[in-house]
Amino acid sequence: MLVGEVFDAQTITLITYYGYIVMFGIALLYWKLIEKKPLSEMGLTKRFGNYFIGAVIGIILLFVSVCAIILTGNIVFRGLFKSADILMIILLFGGFIVQGATEEILCRGIALHTLKEKTPTWFAIAVSTALFIMPHWSSLFDGGTIYGVIGVANLVLISIIFSLLTIRFKSIWVACGLHSFWNAILYCVLGLNLSGNDENVTAIFNMQSVGDNIWNGGAYGIEASLITTIVLALAATVIWCMSRKNNKS
Repeated sequence: MLVGEVFDAQTITLITYYGYIVMFGIALLYWKLIEKKPLSEMGLTKRFGNYFIGAVIGIILLFVSVCAIILTGNIVFRGLFKSADILMIILLFGGFIVQGATEEILCRGIALHTLKEKTPTWFAIAVSTALFIMPHWSSLFDGGTIYGVIGVANLVLISIIFSLLTIRFKSIWVACGLHSFWNAILYCVLGLNLSGNDENVTAIFNMQSVGDNIWNGGAYGIEASLITTIVLALAATVIWCMSRKNNKS
């Protein structure tokens, strides 16, 4: 009945990310009506300031990864986008805040908090990590097996970081901030591929990958980069050591 495009790329992108609000609401209803527990027990505590701690951590990890790849010559910086749509960038930021928070509520809020009460912590982290990887699986191996393998390794590492921070701060706000700001800065500020999505709507900076290789992650983007693997592995080790030290004290 409908001929031609119903929505343009910008509208479809916004619908995709803001559509997570539905899943967000269902998750909260499940926790309140089925689990019959307060939201604080899924990590939605009153310590909302932890969100900004996570945001800062995400920005640092992202910029270290991107700068390291630039130094290898596998990403180039071509200046600012002259036609950057600031309103769209703001709307995208809001969409990523919703999307990141929803995924963390499902994986760290419900899965991790429910399982760690009944099973060893490592098992709870493993299950929440598997749930986190599943939505990304379809596009992981599109660019080739090597990128898929590195991408899975990076998803495991970032999921472990999310889980360790959630346990360390006794709140999922820090994971929400890290998750959302990583995605938002990568996609609509730096203008780089996000999880294999190379159809960038708008961005502030004009950055482009040079060829396809394990250093820039090929078509999947820096989330399938070996340099990102190194950065995330170091970060996970530091957070784990700090958590152990805190538990002993």
